[in-house]
Amino acid sequence: MEAKIYSINGKEKGKVKLPGQFNEEIRTDLIKRGFLAIQADSKQPYGIDPLAGTKQGKAFPKRRRKFGTTYGFGISRVKRKVLSARGTRFYRVAAFVSNVRSGRKAHPPLAEKNITERINKKERRKAIRSAIAATRFNGYPIVIEDNLEKINKTKEVNKLLENLKLTDKIEKSKDKKVRQGRGKRRGRKYKRKKSILFVVSKSCDLSNAAKNVAGVDISSVKNLNVGLLAPGGNPGRITIWSKAAIDELNNGKLFL
Repeated sequence: MEAKIYSINGKEKGKVKLPGQFNEEIRTDLIKRGFLAIQADSKQPYGIDPLAGTKQGKAFPKRRRKFGTTYGFGISRVKRKVLSARGTRFYRVAAFVSNVRSGRKAHPPLAEKNITERINKKERRKAIRSAIAATRFNGYPIVIEDNLEKINKTKEVNKLLENLKLTDKIEKSKDKKVRQGRGKRRGRKYKRKKSILFVVSKSCDLSNAAKNVAGVDISSVKNLNVGLLAPGGNPGRITIWSKAAIDELNNGKLFL
């Protein structure tokens, strides 16, 4: 199977034979599983202090003639703490248990809980190959000459997308939507759709030039994963490859 090679000006320069990774059977179930594994690994463990809601300055005995005892005062055996005191008389309120005000949480989240999701090495590689194969549709993927990696200005990236007639894909990603929930307070108030993925052979100037284009991601071919190739677990992202990245994918026999 072959793909057309384009220059930076958007003109066809020739053809290149695509590696075997593009001929993989598209397994949407594996792609989804690989994406969920990446998403689970990116989560930060969280939990509460094991002693939260159970700290007190003094324990109250139930035996008679003990200082601070609750014996003989008609007080239920729910755990309590002192709210105020006058001499040997204490005003106590229920505390520490989960069914009272200011008590501990019932079944709180535990920091030691394992929230990761495992996936076998062969399944992960097959999921990446499936996601690569899913980028092959309606004239895609687009392969650009090696000068692509030398672009160092954002306006040149925009000009390239204009020559390739992909500006409409960028327009959809310029709209920002306000996220629901508490994520608005945690530095991720807005959500934005993904647009185009650039795949290069190594770290290059394009990484800085294209990072300000809406929805665009840049990755070296060795660092590809299902999260980049199929955002949200949905295969078929528009991908632009450099000629050197195609050669690296073929010669290095990556993800096989």
